[in-house]
Amino acid sequence: MGKIVTNAYEIYKALVDSYGIKSLSGIIKFRLGNISVAVRRKEIIGGVLQEWLEQWLKKYDVDFLSNPLMNMPPDIYLDTKDKTKGWLEIKAFNYDDNPRFSIAYFRTFGDELIAKPWHLDMDYLIFGYVMHDETGLIKVQDIWLKKIWEITKPMSSWPLTVQFKNCVLHEIRPCRWYADKGNIKVFESKEDFLSAFEEALYQNPDTHNAAGLWKNQFRRNYKKHYGKDIRIPHWEEIMKKYGW
Repeated sequence: MGKIVTNAYEIYKALVDSYGIKSLSGIIKFRLGNISVAVRRKEIIGGVLQEWLEQWLKKYDVDFLSNPLMNMPPDIYLDTKDKTKGWLEIKAFNYDDNPRFSIAYFRTFGDELIAKPWHLDMDYLIFGYVMHDETGLIKVQDIWLKKIWEITKPMSSWPLTVQFKNCVLHEIRPCRWYADKGNIKVFESKEDFLSAFEEALYQNPDTHNAAGLWKNQFRRNYKKHYGKDIRIPHWEEIMKKYGW
């Protein structure tokens, strides 16, 4: 396999078509002294897959930078000269269950979009894995390259998929985008996603008072960065097509 073009789509295509990642399996091992064990804890698989991917990128001479800020997006910068481009986030989930990874902390995400509107166009490389409970053998069942509006949709009680507990809206979460059922579907565009996000700002008690300013602040900075306007529809204009 030759050198890969440095963009998320070419990396995804190389993983699937040239490398055949969906036909491969592996195991996580830990050795201490003369004791070696196969690790069977699913909660660490996402981090291990990210480290594996970084080594894979190095092996095939892909220029990238790892983000030194562990809890801030992106995981990887694919454009090493312009850090407003080529954002890539790595996610993983147990394919035998619903995807439950965190996309972003809700409140932080709203602030981040104002400060860095290019965050909206970040790519998500998502691994759906299965693990054999006894042997710890891991197989990549499927892999996707998605935008945030392609992995979220309305819920019955919120205009987008979120984690809400103890009267606090914590995180934006993914939906089961690969197996949609019923009349609620993933968002058709970034504009529709932003409409749902703005509505969630209004509905959330913690952000309700600031919600009225958010759209104008975001649109102003978006135009400043991209040189063009973005129209965010009112939620009432589009909610019926998403089953609300």
